Amino acid sequence: MQNNEVTTFTSTFEQEVYEGLTTYPKHLSSKYFYDEVGDKLFQDIMAMPEYYLTDCEFNILEENKSEIAELFGKGGAPFSLFELGAGDGKKTKILLRHFTQNNISFDYRPIDISQNALDQLEESLGKEIPNVEINTLQGTYFDTLRDIGNANGRKKVILFLGSNIGNLLHPQAIEFLKNMRDSVNEEDLIFMGFDQKKNPQTILDAYNDKTGITEAFNKNILARINKEMGGNFNLEKFLHWEAYDPETGTAKSYLVSKEEQSVCIESLELEIRLKAWETIHTEISQKYDDAIVEWLAEKADLKIVTEYTDAEQQYKNYVFKK
Repeated sequence: MQNNEVTTFTSTFEQEVYEGLTTYPKHLSSKYFYDEVGDKLFQDIMAMPEYYLTDCEFNILEENKSEIAELFGKGGAPFSLFELGAGDGKKTKILLRHFTQNNISFDYRPIDISQNALDQLEESLGKEIPNVEINTLQGTYFDTLRDIGNANGRKKVILFLGSNIGNLLHPQAIEFLKNMRDSVNEEDLIFMGFDQKKNPQTILDAYNDKTGITEAFNKNILARINKEMGGNFNLEKFLHWEAYDPETGTAKSYLVSKEEQSVCIESLELEIRLKAWETIHTEISQKYDDAIVEWLAEKADLKIVTEYTDAEQQYKNYVFKK
């Protein structure tokens, strides 16, 4: 039974879990996959041979690092390099290493929802590229965009790698891009990854690996609810399911209840009833082509400066400005 009294939430996580599990169809946000366990699982996903996105973007940055450095540091003026959803920074380190080796004047400001990820990134950079000036910022993209807008007087370059824009449906993505536009000045740049439409099977394999790493990653949100809110989800009673629509370019992830079941979440004083084969939607991963990206940029009043792609054009990094 749901508690008819007004529920008091101690965190946004609690509020969004309550709202997501008491609506129909049920949904949970993929941003809550990430904690110490989730961070490690995502690193494992990025290392999977099926997860082509990492290798594609890694190669793009490696092949074009000199040109990117020239673009970011045009005129020799110092700049602040902000990164949304920095994670372990593996790809970004290609640029950081090149910038420091070539005495380019910049500071690095990684942003992530996971404090654990930021702590690990700061520690690894201290060992691998100690000359990088780093200032971490913990929070969600939308909250930290406001902080970016109020940053120091330096030129700003915002990195948004991994096609994380794909976690947003097109109306949300346009709103997000508008917020980014409002956070930058005329000379600032936005460098963003967009996974391209391709063979649907390639996409399905990337989000539903046979070893079960992606399944564990999706189910980690249930594990977090159990651990942090006193939930009693039995993870074995849920099936991870991936679907891809090649027409819209939308990949969707679900947790599907294998049987009729009830779940209690102690801190929310909430009992959830799930029918057999009822879904909890956890993530979307949008895929793009040039026409869609151009349309998104136009709607957000952004201009495409240039783009970079891999040899097979499976993935692209676009550069935008006001």
